Amino acid sequence: MSPFVTKVQQLSGQNLLACYQCGKCSAGCPVVSQMDILPNQIIRLAQLGLREDLLESKAIWVCASCMTCNVRCPKGINIAEVIEALRQIMLRRREDHVDVKELSDAERADVPPIALISSLRKFTS
Repeated sequence: MSPFVTKVQQLSGQNLLACYQCGKCSAGCPVVSQMDILPNQIIRLAQLGLREDLLESKAIWVCASCMTCNVRCPKGINIAEVIEALRQIMLRRREDHVDVKELSDAERADVPPIALISSLRKFTS
């Protein structure tokens, strides 16, 4: 098993190899239409250790963490936690989907204050 797969499993607390690709997670995802990689494909790419394909995907940032995928999984895999682990790997590299400092004043005015605070906190610890 690659170090990347081990890290994802460690951060998420999930056994990636338990997934048998039934697709129920993707079928129930309310934001799947906005994803470039479906939730079941995220798990498959993680199983295969395809780090860059996963970390460059838009899907890990689109996930709303609504936990629908977790509830639908017949194997009990918490897919939202796997996606969060992938986000954590990116954030630990100090890479985020949105750079708050690059937003215009008008864009920042439309963002809820708690989202801005949360985004900036990522880089203070």
